[in-house]
Amino acid sequence: MIRIARVLVALAVAGCTVGAAAPAGSGYAEHARLPALLETLRDDYGFDATDLAVVRRTLADAERLPELIRQERNAPERTRTWSEYRGLHVTDSMVARGVAFMRDHAGTLARAEAEYGVPPELITAILGVETRYGGFVGTTRVLDALATQGFDHPTRSRFFLSELAAFFALTRETGMDPTEPVGSYAGAMGWAQFMPSNYRRLAVDFDGDGDTDLWSAADAIGSVARYLVAYDPDTAWRRGEPMVLAPREFRVRADATDFNTRSPNSSIGALAALGAKPTASVADTTPAGLLALQLDAGRAFRIALTNFYAVMRYNPRVYYAMAVGELAEGISRATDHAAGRFTP
Repeated sequence: MIRIARVLVALAVAGCTVGAAAPAGSGYAEHARLPALLETLRDDYGFDATDLAVVRRTLADAERLPELIRQERNAPERTRTWSEYRGLHVTDSMVARGVAFMRDHAGTLARAEAEYGVPPELITAILGVETRYGGFVGTTRVLDALATQGFDHPTRSRFFLSELAAFFALTRETGMDPTEPVGSYAGAMGWAQFMPSNYRRLAVDFDGDGDTDLWSAADAIGSVARYLVAYDPDTAWRRGEPMVLAPREFRVRADATDFNTRSPNSSIGALAALGAKPTASVADTTPAGLLALQLDAGRAFRIALTNFYAVMRYNPRVYYAMAVGELAEGISRATDHAAGRFTP
């Protein structure tokens, strides 16, 4: 089990004050947006003067990494076609590794399904797409990622600064040294790649060892399952339902409805009236939305159900959710389940 080194950070900065200046030009200790971050930590998280001194000293150690902003803005789910993105994640090798992961963690996955209703294949697929089943959790210090994105991102600074605040709250609560954890270019952590706010709100100690550790398989499995049912009650995972259906035919005009929305914007009955009737029998009142997937040539169309949007709460990109669904479907079929449990 991979563990993050934990230290009593306050001891390292004993005697510091909030106004203590960092060496000129180092880190983000003198950034113009720092006062707003410190105010948030004081007002929203109850940080006192000693806590804020830790933050300032820690930010003096943060490294500016502008290439992370380029990575975030050019992420594959933003820039690739569906054909290209699918090829990154839905492969025979990924399916085989997913089957092996399910075998190795069968008991934990079964308990997660019993408690949260999320199938083992789906939890496994998310961990596969996120970190290759825990094999690659990122190499960038979370401190550097969140500081760079939070202080310097041209369009998403507010979001990343809020996550930086949540990160400092998380490290204070758990005793993590904020200079130690590594993760993605966006500051996501562990096998499950949770952002700090979601780590604090939704991660669970699923193995009962007293430590909520997303660098462990058991806690990652339980936390993914909880995330899908607890993040947003309106799109919580629905036990036993698929994510995506295929239309029997597709006659919807491009201007008749919005495609690729982040929440269901229609219903099965309304979409059928527009010319997208599903091949499966589903109640007309079922919430749904239309997906348009860009192929190397042309587009493919699908009907998304609530469980598709539950996965989009994990990562709000259509291609991400489709890749998770198709990988889960591949793993499911490889373990002799009937076709169509997740995607057509």
